[in-house]
Amino acid sequence: MVDDEEALARLVAGYLDRDGFEVHVCHDGAQALNLLREVDPDVVVLDLGLPGLDGVEVCRRLRTFSDCYVLMLTARAEEVDTLIGLSVGADDYMTKPFSPRELMARIGVLLRRPRRDPAAAAPGTVPAVTVGSLTIDPAAREVHVDGEAVALTRTEFDVLAALASRPGMVFSRAALIEAVWGPGWVGDEHLVDVHVLHVRQKLGDSAEQQRFVRTVRGVGYRMGPGR
Repeated sequence: MVDDEEALARLVAGYLDRDGFEVHVCHDGAQALNLLREVDPDVVVLDLGLPGLDGVEVCRRLRTFSDCYVLMLTARAEEVDTLIGLSVGADDYMTKPFSPRELMARIGVLLRRPRRDPAAAAPGTVPAVTVGSLTIDPAAREVHVDGEAVALTRTEFDVLAALASRPGMVFSRAALIEAVWGPGWVGDEHLVDVHVLHVRQKLGDSAEQQRFVRTVRGVGYRMGPGR
């Protein structure tokens, strides 16, 4: 739990502790990075407005050594803050003030998503999917474009893999939410749009080209032709 509002951090930590979590609390960005390297957490609740290193920079650096789930908190509801936070690898976000019970529900949804161990998957048990120049290997959780590896966050990979699992099908936002976050997720379904935007950027795609992920206006998303 990383938040410079000490009373709020204690409150959330108390809820987490009562639910059986081992909780670590800190109140500034530099301290958070040191602690994150030590404890290797499953989930980080990360405030955007931290002193020193802000939450965006903490999340950006965290992604260089950890794939833990990140739930970003912000006191500013403007869309730009949400987009900035998610662009560096946050999996979900909430704006303040928020209900601690809703926060606990969001954390529970994140943790119900399996952390797949590529080494534990037998070769060939989950076939790779090829869409034009794009290859998605669900067992190894690897993505390549034109033979070059592409680094996606866990959530970005899951969104792409869900679309690729049925390349001819149009997924609504609600269907992608259920496939990736699970049926217990609550929040703004436009979260999907942000992750699709970042998937496109990392694949070298765009909303104009739509080689890999196509927008079906008024409905949702589907895989493109890959070229």
